[in-house]
Order: sequence, then C-alpha cells, then structure tokens
Amino acid sequence: MSASLYTKRRIKNILAMTLSIAATGVGLLFLAWILWETLSQGIAALRPQLFTKITAYREEGGLANAMVGSLILNVLGILIATPIGVAAGTWLAEYSRRSRLGPTIRFLNDILLSAPSIVLGLFVYTIVVLPSQYLTHGEVTFSGLAGGVALALIALPVIVRTTDEMLRLVPGTLREAALSLGVPQWKLTTQILIRAARSGIVTGVLLALARISGETAPLLFTAFGNNFMTFNPLDKMPSLPQVIYEYTKDPSPDINTLAWAGAFVLTMFVLALSLIARLIFSRSKVSHD
Repeated sequence: MSASLYTKRRIKNILAMTLSIAATGVGLLFLAWILWETLSQGIAALRPQLFTKITAYREEGGLANAMVGSLILNVLGILIATPIGVAAGTWLAEYSRRSRLGPTIRFLNDILLSAPSIVLGLFVYTIVVLPSQYLTHGEVTFSGLAGGVALALIALPVIVRTTDEMLRLVPGTLREAALSLGVPQWKLTTQILIRAARSGIVTGVLLALARISGETAPLLFTAFGNNFMTFNPLDKMPSLPQVIYEYTKDPSPDINTLAWAGAFVLTMFVLALSLIARLIFSRSKVSHD
C-alpha cells in the first residue's frame, strides 16, 4: 500500500516538474524570440549616432533626446511615487489592522494597479495640463512634469502593494521584542521594520521603474514629445516609447529601423532592471535565511 502511494506521488511530482520546466522553456523561448526580432530588425541602426544624435535629424539622426527624456520622466515619476507609496504601504501594513479603511484602500489600490494607463494619462491631462495652460496663459501646456505625474500614478500602486507585502512578511516576534523593550511604534516602524524589509521595498521600486519605462499612452497626453534635447521639466519632453510609436507608423524603412533599435534598447533596459531586482531580492532571502 505504501509502495503504491509512493509511486503515485512520484508520478505526480515528475508530471508537475515536467510541466513547470515546459512552462519555463516557453517563457524563455518567447523572451529569446523578442530579443532576436528586435535585434535583427534594428541592428543596422545600432551605431554610436543612435546615442549621440537627436530625432530632429530623422534618418541621419538618433534617439539621444528620447533616451534623456525617458530618463528624466522616469526619475520624476519614481521620485513622486516612492515616498508616497512607501508611506501608504507602511500605513496599510502597520497601522490599518484595526481600521475598516485598510481593506478598502487595498481594494482601491488593486483597481488602480490594473487601470488602463491611457485613462491615467487623460486624468493627468485634465488636472495638470489644462490648469497649467490656463494659469500660465499658454506658456506651459504639455510638459515633462505632467508626464512624470502620469508615470507616478502608474508606479504608485506597485510600490504600495510591494511595501505592504514586504512589511507583513517581517516576523511578528520582531515587533513584540521591540515593543517589550519600550520602543515607540514610530521608531519601530522607521528604524526596525522598514530596515528589515528594505530589500523587498527597493525591489518593488525597481519593478515599478521597469513598469513605467515602456509606457506610451499617458505620455501622449502629458509630455507630448519633442524633437530636440531638453532638460527643463516644464517643456514638452520626448520619450523613447513615444518616439518608437511614432517611428513605427513612418513609411521610411530607415525610420522603422531606428524604431526597432529603440525597442531593443528599451527591452534590454527593462530586462536589466528586472534582473537587478531579482538579484537584490535573492540576496535578501539568503541573508535572512
């Protein structure tokens, strides 16, 4: 009887392992396919001028201004979303346990997590772009700042959810030990719990950055785009996803090649962020173990 049970469990284990390996292989196959397709289509444009010239030169130019604009927009979005997201996630994990507001905020955060990015772009267009145009008499309309706010709204629920989950994973004995020694709740939260969960929180911030790096739709209504290099967040600002979107519609084959090259650069950037986040989280687990 025991031998038969052992055989059944072994068969189930082998079947589950086979399906898991097959699913992993399919995922890696599609990843390799995407990387090969973008590289093969855009390799002709992967020249130094891609990183040094601006889009105003069209076929003879590059994507330097779009890359710089994307960097500025992403940094603005993360700078806005991170303190708010970490604070909200900390409140959910540590202070909302006896409040009915906690489950409601978690539910609303999950809705925001799955909200279409174009809806968030239209929302920011309404509350930032139009009022700034009215208050400045048309001097400031679309801007990098509006694009940063739109990206922050996309990154915010990711950071809130990750911070909440990471803090809830901290052992309760750590809280009990600190409180038994007379440590105030605010000091327990800021100096012990957040420090214990910081690797997971940093991982969430990096994943949020990877999420917003490829967003196009909200930037069409906020940052709008620019064919020249600009560092002023109050100016119209280019972004790599927006330039890729516009270049794919162009009839020129050379412009299409630039779009493929930009897609490859963007894909490698997101892949690198994901690997770094995975590495940080893995080291955190090893150190805790």
